Amino acid sequence: MKIPMSSPDVSQSEIDAVVAVLRTPQLSMGPQIEAFEAEMARLAGVQNAVGVNSGTAGLHLAVIASGLGEDDWVVTTPFSFVASANCLLYERALPVFVDVDESTGNIDPARVEEAVSAIRRGRKNASTFLPRSHRRKKLRPSRLRALLPVDVFGQPAEMDQLREIARANKLVVIEDACEALGSSYKGRPAGGLGDVGVFAYYPNKQMTTGEGGALVTGRVEWADLARSLRNQGRAPGATWLEHVRLGYNYRLDELSAALGVAQARRLEDLIDRRHRVAMWYTQRLAGLERVRPPQIASTTTRISWFVYVVRILPPANRVEVARRLLQREIPTRNYFSPIHLQPFYVERFGYRRRDFPVTELLGEQSLALPFSSVMTEGQVDAVCRELKAAVGEG
Repeated sequence: MKIPMSSPDVSQSEIDAVVAVLRTPQLSMGPQIEAFEAEMARLAGVQNAVGVNSGTAGLHLAVIASGLGEDDWVVTTPFSFVASANCLLYERALPVFVDVDESTGNIDPARVEEAVSAIRRGRKNASTFLPRSHRRKKLRPSRLRALLPVDVFGQPAEMDQLREIARANKLVVIEDACEALGSSYKGRPAGGLGDVGVFAYYPNKQMTTGEGGALVTGRVEWADLARSLRNQGRAPGATWLEHVRLGYNYRLDELSAALGVAQARRLEDLIDRRHRVAMWYTQRLAGLERVRPPQIASTTTRISWFVYVVRILPPANRVEVARRLLQREIPTRNYFSPIHLQPFYVERFGYRRRDFPVTELLGEQSLALPFSSVMTEGQVDAVCRELKAAVGEG
């Protein structure tokens, strides 16, 4: 049985919505993007949303809107997709990594507090929180400007503690909720938990626009700036060839927006379907000694499942398990390869193995199984049966 890694869940209503746009003369910057933004603002529980062509674009605009620039420092996580750190480098800001919580993979608030306190107060150990490339430079506590937590695998970070750290130190909070659309933290929706948040809609996400993303915020001026920046720096009401600032082509087209509107109206059903698949996995993998299912934090009042990531524990070996599953036509993915060990970050910042041991442990053990809202119970049975055999518990 050949099982796909992931599959988008697209119904006739989405097809009809896209076809309807094709029958109009307006394929960009029309009513569909406005409707899409209204849906995203509602889902995040904030006043403003700005549709863009990727989650990475949304993160980049969030960094600019937050006023971050050259040599500003931002505390963030090394256990994420690389875009959450790259977006800082686009504006010549510095990612300051701290390690993560082993049970969830989300940034550890205790380590954030330790790093922020040491840097802001100029303590002797402050330089140890910086990459090796910056440890001999003069410590500049005022350059610490923001926190950028990531809602890993659909589970919100410990945002109340992070917001308190930010408030006490006058830091901006950028919430990377690209994997958490529809999740909630203590009853509050992901994406709206910081000063600005970002969603993404790649085909393996809870809902898709093909490619696409959105910046969400309660700050009107930040949203207005993002709308200008996504459209080559044009001001509202300006002519097509009038540009008031350096901008980008980060626009989301009407076809993608229409797909997004239709998907958003089905989001509750899509999330429920993904939850059902996740529960099939959890039930079948319960009690195994060498496979640890995802752990849900008590603060997560609702998880919107993005992927289903297990940990392969010794004496089983993840590389060998993945190889054996692939032989049985079951694909898997390593989630995540630590950012600080990516070749570019090693070369530029001097990171080494053991710099962030929890992140590296998760990077070595985590394995994403096939997952989507259209998976059948029979497919889950097949994956679990082969996984048990691969780890020696079949």
